[in-house]
Amino acid sequence: MVARILILLGVLLAVSFTIGLAFDQSALQDFCVADQTSSVLVNGLACKDPKLAQANDFIFSGLHIAGNTSNVFGSKVTPVIVGQLAGLNTLGISIARIDYQPWGINPPHMHPRATEIQVVFEGDLEVGFVTSNPENRLITKVLQKGDVFVFPIGLMHYQRNVGSINVVAIAALSSQNPGVITIGNAVFGSTPEITSDILMKAFQVDKNVVDYIKSKF
Repeated sequence: MVARILILLGVLLAVSFTIGLAFDQSALQDFCVADQTSSVLVNGLACKDPKLAQANDFIFSGLHIAGNTSNVFGSKVTPVIVGQLAGLNTLGISIARIDYQPWGINPPHMHPRATEIQVVFEGDLEVGFVTSNPENRLITKVLQKGDVFVFPIGLMHYQRNVGSINVVAIAALSSQNPGVITIGNAVFGSTPEITSDILMKAFQVDKNVVDYIKSKF
């Protein structure tokens, strides 16, 4: 009987441990201001001594400044992730301002570590994301001032200004370092490059087309 109870307890402990691993760990302290100078490699950034934390560790100034959209895409992302705001370390959140000139785009990309929620403050913004295989269904909407849209974690998405005035949007993300994989850069601009024969077969085009696209990245 005792042996059975011990076995049952062991199973319950194992199950509890497994379930616990499926969620973020609970914070063990008030905060963990990132020590940008530390050489310690952890999943995130090492903490500096909390007694040395100052108000400046928890503030970022500049999101009121419009981004420079004079580029090929006509958009500019101003991120506030742990690299810009050390106090975000271990808190699982970040924010960004995105500016779009008329018909500017934020090209198809994905965030491997975060869900994104975006609110439009000015203008009309077309947004969309594509569901995973095999459906690959495009879910899209034109947002107006005050509208909010969510992009699920890991799914490819984009935004495009479809109006005649500049669009300003703010995005919040569920990671201190959400990461960005821009599809064109990843496929056609990797280092070292993906060989042309692979891309020819993947996209069902000839080498001239692949080489031309590669030259853009």
